[in-house]
Amino acid sequence: MQTLDREDRLQLMKFICSFAWADLEVQKAERKFVGKLARELELDEDEQKQVEAWLEVPPTPDEVDPQDIPKAHRELFLDTVRAIIVADGKIDAEEAENFSLLEAMLR
Repeated sequence: MQTLDREDRLQLMKFICSFAWADLEVQKAERKFVGKLARELELDEDEQKQVEAWLEVPPTPDEVDPQDIPKAHRELFLDTVRAIIVADGKIDAEEAENFSLLEAMLR
């Protein structure tokens, strides 16, 4: 994850937040996961505020275009999205469907 530049880090967080919203509610465990990931990515204060905003209002579909994910980071994005999906201990049907679509688009 340390190989991601600022733009890629924010893009990853945007995807993570959008998947946290897949069931129309961000769970406490998902918020915890997002916070931990933000610390791992060493987001600065402005970046953290942006992530918090995405946890309050999800990114629009236009903002999370899988084709914008660099090929070199696609596996990392998939692994991280998979982790947010299971963070709350349950996999919602909408989350599973969205992940399958993302995976198909990136592979």
